[in-house]
Amino acid sequence: MMAIEWGSNQMIAVYIAAGVVIAAFVTWAVMRKTVRSRIRTEREIRADTDINDWLVIFNWTRKVLYLPTLAVSLVATVVMLLIGDNPEAARIVGGIWFAIFFLNYLVEEFEISVKIVVIIALCTLALFLWLHLLGWVGAFLDGFGRISMEMSWEAYLMVFLLGLLAIAVAWIKGLFYYTVFTPNYMNIQWGPAESGDHIGREDYNTHVDTTDILERLMGFGRIVIIFKDQKRPPMTLLVWRVGRRAQLLEKVRGKFAIDMHGQKSLGASTASPGGGTPPSGPQAQSEPE
Repeated sequence: MMAIEWGSNQMIAVYIAAGVVIAAFVTWAVMRKTVRSRIRTEREIRADTDINDWLVIFNWTRKVLYLPTLAVSLVATVVMLLIGDNPEAARIVGGIWFAIFFLNYLVEEFEISVKIVVIIALCTLALFLWLHLLGWVGAFLDGFGRISMEMSWEAYLMVFLLGLLAIAVAWIKGLFYYTVFTPNYMNIQWGPAESGDHIGREDYNTHVDTTDILERLMGFGRIVIIFKDQKRPPMTLLVWRVGRRAQLLEKVRGKFAIDMHGQKSLGASTASPGGGTPPSGPQAQSEPE
């Protein structure tokens, strides 16, 4: 039986790992009652019987738009492991990966509206018509066919892991940096403790921006918060499932409008024709991202 060398490099590595685990546990035990995470806030709002409509969102990193590239990278890793040493197949896999990456780059770098898509399509048709008149279509396409790219399975795996890490960091950051909308207020959380801004419902407006058609096809869009205080710049939040978020935000903001009109009317909006109170609608809740 091999004797344990308590001062060896292997044991030092074990000590470091154990120290990290213990430090993480102590930090969690000390801070768990003071940390205000997005999940905890949603649970507290859900338990509040006075709030029926709310929305909790956070700002995704734009690297999340590379999800198709990450998925293709993972598939390419498996394919490269299966095909082994096959240069022709490797070039095909590399070409497909580069095409997906290039499209993702366009989505992340530029704001492409429907108008721009139509313009690009018309310009492409005009270009191919011109090339056809000159008889250069075949040579033009052959030029693209000569573009080849080869990467090892380790490279594809590294792209996948680095992209996944960037998205995971953004999600973890979103646990402590998030925005809460209710009919009465908006709360902007700036950290794991109580740091944040509490803003009245009359001191801000919201705008949903889904002009980027490619982002919208991926389910993403932006919610812009415009403050009435001109010294405060607008906040732009990239959110997932923007259609659902926009519906919930409309309900939250609409509830404020209904309440204000109800206070100014003679009870028409709070009483039914028979004198009773109309039943309340279904509760709108924020869904975890």
